[in-house]
Amino acid sequence: MSDKNKREVNNNKTNVKKEVFEWIFSIAIGVIIAVLINRFVLINARVPSASMENNIMTGDRLFGYRLAYVNEEVERGDIVIFKFPDDESQLFIKRVIGLPNETVTIIDGKVYIDDNKEPLYEPYLAQEMVGTFGPYEVPENCYFMLGDNRNYSRDSRFWENTYVSKDKILGKALFRYFPKISTIENANPTY
Repeated sequence: MSDKNKREVNNNKTNVKKEVFEWIFSIAIGVIIAVLINRFVLINARVPSASMENNIMTGDRLFGYRLAYVNEEVERGDIVIFKFPDDESQLFIKRVIGLPNETVTIIDGKVYIDDNKEPLYEPYLAQEMVGTFGPYEVPENCYFMLGDNRNYSRDSRFWENTYVSKDKILGKALFRYFPKISTIENANPTY
């Protein structure tokens, strides 16, 4: 084999090695970016129950925004993804109803905050809640959560550890990506 042929073979081997390295490097960078986004920006969640129907359906997959509460406060009506207070290995999705230092009382299915004579107006509910619960005095840095499908929701009313502390809120629900793409209604209930 001539020197020229040997150089061509060596160049081809070098080019193949270079291309393989570039592919591996590109894939590694993509994986690192995906991990960083998943760890610090977005949270991926699957809805296992009917507690948020008709707004979020059983089996829906959605993204939450981890940085939503870095510069903003949690607001009543926000749908949040959080660590379940009774078993932090589980993620739950519920709507924030009671804010820190408020008293939440449910009378005949209507939600009252503090001494307000008017119940919360909650247009996102598919059906009226049944029952009387509370009063619940929400501690500092904690929140009282209810599902939108109140008659079928295991929420703050029934948990051993009634309240979700702010540091256990992982993100604000942003949008559903499966089975169809749509935004999540984070509506603020009014009186």
